[in-house]
Amino acid sequence: MNRYLAVGLIFVAALWVSGCVSKGNYADAIEEVDVAKTELDRERQRKAALEEQVKTLKELNAKLGQEAQLVKDELQRIEHSRDQERGSIAERNKQMERQVRTLVAQHRALRKQYQDLKRRNKSLRSTVARYQKELKERTDTGGASTKVAKAPAIPPKSAAPPKVVTPPAAVKTPRPAPAAPSGPGRGGTVNLNKASVGDMMTVLGLPKDVAERVVSNRPYRIKGELVAKNVMSKQTFDGIKGRITVRQ
Repeated sequence: MNRYLAVGLIFVAALWVSGCVSKGNYADAIEEVDVAKTELDRERQRKAALEEQVKTLKELNAKLGQEAQLVKDELQRIEHSRDQERGSIAERNKQMERQVRTLVAQHRALRKQYQDLKRRNKSLRSTVARYQKELKERTDTGGASTKVAKAPAIPPKSAAPPKVVTPPAAVKTPRPAPAAPSGPGRGGTVNLNKASVGDMMTVLGLPKDVAERVVSNRPYRIKGELVAKNVMSKQTFDGIKGRITVRQ
């Protein structure tokens, strides 16, 4: 634009100098030059405004680039956290699966123990019932024997004198056995409610822990409570039941 304006001014000046241009044409040319200068100023202002806009756009572009980088970094951080969280969740799931398998195995073991204890409790109940029945039968038999022994003999009535008959052997009423002392000697009967741990170990041959359990679970009303209270096994009880008593 500046080049065209300069060429126009030179052309107008040359015509004016040569006298080929009138004053009216010269004034018109000057007016066109002024218009051209005005347009040139406007173009310069537009150019400055465009340059300012370009500068502003560059700054905005740089700012958007920084924000885009921040967003990209944040996205990478979120993806990394997501991957870590996925790994943590997978590990927790594996741990929970192992715990579930362990709990299932423990549940099966506890159920088996429960069934074993249930059968054992049933066996112990039957054993206690049998010993109670034996104790009752012994008590009833002892009472009947005492009554028979105390019954007076009534001689039969007869006119002839009775014949003297010598019996083959005199019937003796059994005497009740004396109570066992608290410290019986070797080969005696042990009172479970009075004997010490040493007496049970010496006379009955019980281990120390079993003898201590016998003492700690006193008193006993019947012998079978040794098995019912889980103090000793039935096999051990069967080996010593003939040498123990529970008399108070």
